[in-house]
Amino acid sequence: MTEREKMFAGKIYDPFCEGMPEERTKAHKLCQQYNVTFDTETEKREQILDELLPNRGKDVYLQGPIYFDFGSNTTFGDGSYANFNLTVLDEGKVSIGSNVFIGPNASFLTPIHPLCYQDRNPFFNEKTGCVTNLERAGAITVGDNCWLGGSVTVCAGVTIGEGCVIGAGSVVTRDIPPNSLAAGVPCRVIRQITEADRLSAHPEYFADETERREQL
Repeated sequence: MTEREKMFAGKIYDPFCEGMPEERTKAHKLCQQYNVTFDTETEKREQILDELLPNRGKDVYLQGPIYFDFGSNTTFGDGSYANFNLTVLDEGKVSIGSNVFIGPNASFLTPIHPLCYQDRNPFFNEKTGCVTNLERAGAITVGDNCWLGGSVTVCAGVTIGEGCVIGAGSVVTRDIPPNSLAAGVPCRVIRQITEADRLSAHPEYFADETERREQL
């Protein structure tokens, strides 16, 4: 297996070979370019994202600032949105579905570093002639129609099922089944999201009945 194949397979790999450092540097530069654009510079932003995130659907909107390690290892479905300070360390594959709302300061972290410092600390690799370290990576998947609140952290190897709502500040360390309301550190399922949560079931949220009929 190549080092890149090992990375995607969740095996120990060397992150400083096979052009990966150069790819990360390129992605970091593209992120910096995006982060100094204004919201109104739509064409310029799209050109940057075409290079940074070639695997995205239609009408994906990233408020910025954004931070990706590779970009090319991340996919977005149609109509997904991320607020300020999106961080994606996409050594492993990151798959974000369609119509996903992501709150500010959210992080998707695929690297898995060894627990023992003897394995984790950098060292000189005589084979490649450079300083490196050893790590693994785990894929992250977020299903369609999810909402992740502000400052949510999604850890390596996690799948969040479609239709979930993840409460602000949660740290997601395990899979969340579809249509769940989940929150906490670590994130746990509170309950299922049901028809009782539809706005049509809550007239008290509207200023008056006319507005409610217009909105629904």
